[in-house]
Amino acid sequence: MDPILLAAVLGGIGGLTRGFVGLLKALSLRRRILWGYYTITVLIALIIGIFVGIVFNFDPRLSLLSGYAGTDILEGIYKSFAVQKVYIAPKSRK
Repeated sequence: MDPILLAAVLGGIGGLTRGFVGLLKALSLRRRILWGYYTITVLIALIIGIFVGIVFNFDPRLSLLSGYAGTDILEGIYKSFAVQKVYIAPKSRK
């Protein structure tokens, strides 16, 4: 199977799983289900699965987990690679 397609499918499965958990929660609380929001969430998970798969050499496990984690995984990856600013305090004069 094509690695990009595999990453997309696994990202989508992760998003469907997370969405299904949300659907169960909404049903148990008797809340209205927003099907458009659910669909968009799964599509975004699919896209995230593709990009995370590309960045990390198409590891299928990571694509699946990134689809489940959604945008939370993007934030974590950004924070892990973000350059930390270092402030140097001026010397105190005595």
